[in-house]
Amino acid sequence: MPDLPTPSASRLQRPSWKDARLAVGLVLVLAATALGSVVVAKADDRVPMYAARGPLVPGQRLTEDDLTRVDVQLAADEARYLSVTQGLPADAYVLREVRAGELVPRSALGGREQVDVQPLMLMVDANSADPLRVGSVVDVYVNPRATDRGSTRQDFAGPELALQAVSVSRLPQTGSRLGGSTAERAVQVMAPRNKIRDIIGKVDLGAKVTLVPVAGSALRADT
Repeated sequence: MPDLPTPSASRLQRPSWKDARLAVGLVLVLAATALGSVVVAKADDRVPMYAARGPLVPGQRLTEDDLTRVDVQLAADEARYLSVTQGLPADAYVLREVRAGELVPRSALGGREQVDVQPLMLMVDANSADPLRVGSVVDVYVNPRATDRGSTRQDFAGPELALQAVSVSRLPQTGSRLGGSTAERAVQVMAPRNKIRDIIGKVDLGAKVTLVPVAGSALRADT
């Protein structure tokens, strides 16, 4: 029986740069890489901005300790808020309330000459002070004593709205006392300058002060 011819093994040849399949594959890899870079860049198109570390109240001088950096996507709204890149303006004061964690609007800041409030410490009904925290917004009611000086009772003429939507700027741990049959606690609010004299006059004559949080105000129970 004659011997059958033995087939010779063909060697695999290295692909050449001239191979069309290799060129197409290389183009696809480069295109995918470029597309991925564009997608990642657009997905991380964020800018560093300042947010309030804690509540900011009107009349407060703003420092970097009051702020924290956050990276956010704002697009056209970027100019409306305080940017880390541009930095904190010199001698910046808070003109209106900014809650903790919120971006700081440029419109909420101004110079000292624009501040029209001053800190006013009040002894208020302790129950009305309990839910409050720094940054709470309250209405201040003052209840003057009745004008009948011959009465032995502690009569009051009726509560009057003395201040509307003012910010609580401080809650001292000390300063509580008993006022007649009720407990009182010290609370500092930022009051308009033109209202302070009248309130002090009524308080010095024995008026009772009560704070009422406005709707939506930040309270201690919210933390």
